[in-house]
Amino acid sequence: MKAFGRTDTGRVRSSNQDAFVSGYLPGGGVFAVVCDGMGGASGGNVASALGIKVISDRLLEVYRENMPANSIHNLLESAIAAANVEIFDTAMADNDLRGMGTTVVAVLITEGKVHIAHVGDSRAYLLTEDRMEQITRDHSIVQSMVEKGQLTPDEAKNHPRKHFITRALGVEEAVECDYNEFSFPEEGILLLCTDGLTNMVETDEIERLVRAGEREDIPARLINAANMAGGSDNITVVVVTQ
Repeated sequence: MKAFGRTDTGRVRSSNQDAFVSGYLPGGGVFAVVCDGMGGASGGNVASALGIKVISDRLLEVYRENMPANSIHNLLESAIAAANVEIFDTAMADNDLRGMGTTVVAVLITEGKVHIAHVGDSRAYLLTEDRMEQITRDHSIVQSMVEKGQLTPDEAKNHPRKHFITRALGVEEAVECDYNEFSFPEEGILLLCTDGLTNMVETDEIERLVRAGEREDIPARLINAANMAGGSDNITVVVVTQ
């Protein structure tokens, strides 16, 4: 398996508050983590960097070859919980960082199984031979409104509150993450991204660009498309393939 990614400030923001990491685990496993920070001039940078560091450190320290699925589930959730505490405590100790937080989508793939945990509106998509499916559910106000029938998906795309998320790491003392587990198709592509991509590029166009050329160039193609559409936010794309 391979994991590769790229992040970009975009065309409007003065700094990049996104962060990502990917790496390899014993026995041929792969992990990747994407964070989208928020909170003032520097808080978002601090929150996303802490999220990446604490989660990746925990995965590398605790993961063992042939670890059972329930143990991987617990590992991902405990890593995210540890990151939440670290970000929250750091913010409480520094008035300049109060209110900072970050989204996270973290994936661990081993023995043909994908394990994903996420908080916020950074997304994971699975592309197979004939379709692209969103694996994660946005923890956002507009997603809740769509599910309640108060908005259509098209209306949600341009809603003034589309950037308001309902869960984030570091904002409260504890956080709940969603977890997903499924088999990784042999020719499958797993795509992790921040909303700097999905708010700028339509889903059909994302799928077209993913399939348009070499897999190693997917992050660059998608980031370029987001920037061509205006690049209003930081953009991060990570790809995992067999």
